[in-house]
Amino acid sequence: MTLLDTRLNALPPEALTGLLRGIEKESLRTRPDGMLADTPHPQALGSALTHPNITTDFSESQLELITGVHREAEACVAEITGIHQFVYRHIGDELLWGASMPCGLPDEDRIPLGRYGSSNVGRAKTVYRQGLSHRYGRRMQTISGIHYNFSLPSSAWPALMRADGSRAGEQDYRSAAYFSLIRNFRRHSWLLLYLFGASPAVCRSFVEGRQHGLQPLAGGTMYLPHATSLRMGPLGYQSDAQASLAVSFNCLDSYAASLRRALSEPYPPYEAIGIHDGGGLYRQLATTLLQIENEFYGTIRPKRRIRSGERPLHALAERGVEYVEVRCLDLDPFEPVGIGAATMHFLDVFLLHCLLAESPKDTPDEIAGISYNQHRVAQHGRDPGLKLRRLGANGAASEEIGVADWGRKLLAECAPIAAALDQARGTAAHREALAAAEAALADPSLTPSARVLDAMARDFDNAFPAFALDASKRNREAVLALPFPRETQRHFERLAEESIAEQQAIEAANSMPFEEYRQRYLAGTLPIGDD
Repeated sequence: MTLLDTRLNALPPEALTGLLRGIEKESLRTRPDGMLADTPHPQALGSALTHPNITTDFSESQLELITGVHREAEACVAEITGIHQFVYRHIGDELLWGASMPCGLPDEDRIPLGRYGSSNVGRAKTVYRQGLSHRYGRRMQTISGIHYNFSLPSSAWPALMRADGSRAGEQDYRSAAYFSLIRNFRRHSWLLLYLFGASPAVCRSFVEGRQHGLQPLAGGTMYLPHATSLRMGPLGYQSDAQASLAVSFNCLDSYAASLRRALSEPYPPYEAIGIHDGGGLYRQLATTLLQIENEFYGTIRPKRRIRSGERPLHALAERGVEYVEVRCLDLDPFEPVGIGAATMHFLDVFLLHCLLAESPKDTPDEIAGISYNQHRVAQHGRDPGLKLRRLGANGAASEEIGVADWGRKLLAECAPIAAALDQARGTAAHREALAAAEAALADPSLTPSARVLDAMARDFDNAFPAFALDASKRNREAVLALPFPRETQRHFERLAEESIAEQQAIEAANSMPFEEYRQRYLAGTLPIGDD
């Protein structure tokens, strides 16, 4: 019996029925012609600073829609759908761009930064985004995706501790287990890019003036013929500066130490940018490699809910890992809200596999191999001859293996997990999601990335902007055609009003000079609750 079998058998049914999940979905607001909207965040949606469900990401034109925590994937889809219904009713004739790679973009300096009001915390959020624009450019920041938050219920941990014979405290054991999950996820997340990547093409405006290696198509489109997720490749959320970190995920301490160095040591290229522009305007929060923890890019993060004014690393160190945030999912243009329940069912199986399977410590060589595999699958994942690097057993040298061969092995290991989840829940949904993944490995034309290119060629003369605009319109129509109960409308109207009042209260209580606030927040000496 494998370690995975032992741990899976130890989980009680209430742990398998109690998995917790939530969604954070980013989408650009666009004009009806598919160009980026230049309007402010609509007041009817509430305050982007304080609203629990509707905020903005990098840009004022980039909505971020957030669900609560759910025990059922279908309930999660229902909530994100309700949020979309409210948003669509309050953005006039604007659209939510249905693809991860952006719509038609204006010049860099005309992409608006998110604005959050006059309070210290609001100003800091905008200055942070100003720093991102100086460091990486505004176009890169307009890429959008789905973040999937996942955790096990409290009933799972005593059972897993008994199965492992662990004598650690539950908080320490839980954090170590989530870091085991993270290590395995990073090893195998290339499979998610293959199965769910939906960005094989981009609008030419995104790569204008950059070296990119893409091939031209019609209608202002650039692409790669076997790409799965250009968003997760070298053109996407990548940073040569951050690549030098080689962050280890062997434990919370090693992870925190890596990020603390990046948050405390000056980085010469960013020192050259400076904190101010010489005229009193802030250019960034800090001159270190990372301004704040969230600037660290990655396919997955350990997370913990933070208190007002608290640094994320402090929260993790004090109270341990609470959940993981999966960050490598493209928006699915064929789903009205960007993701469907079937994808979540597969993610739950996959993430449980990452948690329950043996998870060796990572090494610098393996970290480099993980990056290599990610980029290869992002750019060439549907190439039948593509080989990846897999760490050899017992520390042996890495070996080359085909995408389909490695994928089939992983899915076979996932089969008992899918069966256990279905048995506990009285459903076939997880086995069906696994079967769909097996079919996509056998036939790459079934993947979203291949379907995007097929639809572009069939209906839009190979033009990505035209395809994505049509998908955005169809998704809007599909969501608006659904019933929208009056009590749901009133619920979101009330949240919008309450969020505006909360922002006003924060601004009225603001007394600390911003420069003092900036320095104290970065130093970690800001009292909890003091914004």
